[in-house]
Amino acid sequence: MKRIGVLTSGGDSQGMNAAVYATVRYAVDHGLEVYGIDLGYKGLIEGKVRKLSVTDVDDVIHRGGTILRTARCDEMKTQEGQRKAVQTLKDNGIDGLVVIGGDGSFNGAKALSTGFGVQTMGIPGTIDNDLAYTDFTLGFDTAVNVVMNTIKMLRDTMSCNDRSCIVEVMGRNCGDIALYAGITSAAEMILVPEIPFTVQQVVDRIKNNLDHGKMDNIIVLAEGAGKAEDLRAEVKKAIPGINIRSMTVGHLQRGGDASFQDRLLGVRMAAHAVQCLLDGKTNRVVGVRHNVIIDEDIVEALSERKSFNKELYALADQLVETF
Repeated sequence: MKRIGVLTSGGDSQGMNAAVYATVRYAVDHGLEVYGIDLGYKGLIEGKVRKLSVTDVDDVIHRGGTILRTARCDEMKTQEGQRKAVQTLKDNGIDGLVVIGGDGSFNGAKALSTGFGVQTMGIPGTIDNDLAYTDFTLGFDTAVNVVMNTIKMLRDTMSCNDRSCIVEVMGRNCGDIALYAGITSAAEMILVPEIPFTVQQVVDRIKNNLDHGKMDNIIVLAEGAGKAEDLRAEVKKAIPGINIRSMTVGHLQRGGDASFQDRLLGVRMAAHAVQCLLDGKTNRVVGVRHNVIIDEDIVEALSERKSFNKELYALADQLVETF
């Protein structure tokens, strides 16, 4: 193997730039040429390829977003799009491809590897933490810190106004951001798609807190479990006199400098991915389990089902359910 490509695909996440930085530096140190592909699979199909040097990745390890940019690409889901992507790799003499992204990006890598024999390695870059084979994904730690700091600032203003707030966070159908940010922010309630709940349960918890003089309540709601404004309206209907607001943290969760954890994880995963390509161990995805970097067959990894940490959720509930 003499030349590899690297792309970032799907939703951006903090830590992607750290992974690009380490991919380039580690590969060049081991005698490989590295080509960056702009705009993910869209750029691969359109031939947006450029050689990357070590100086191209100076001062990017900490930055959020991705210097290679990213885009959604429905064409990559088609055989014609995949053939165009493969042709771009052939035209540029690229022997192996590092794909940084989430499950959709990995499905693209799987199609290239299983259908066309492209040697691929996947690095999990998504704030959602919704990939089953790895304990953590790039961007998750930073996103949780963003939500945690947002709630801290909200608590300051809510408490002095005897006001409650429902805070909607990202995660798609995974409640990990809500869970980890909620428990570390001492939220009064955490609502996730993995644990069924009713509006009445929310109302009962708030009423119990109000009866004990707890006037400011923070309820963290994962986007896969509902909409903050809809829930606020239901609570207001059940408790007419309550002072309650709703807010959506939104894309702030994807921005800002990557945490040390995401920077370190990006570097470790990228170095492992490049080494796998060098060793001829390809068509796999990199992850972390118990703080050890691992790799797994891409087909097997994508077939695994994500499990929710119910013990941590139960602990969060126990800490706030009674006075």
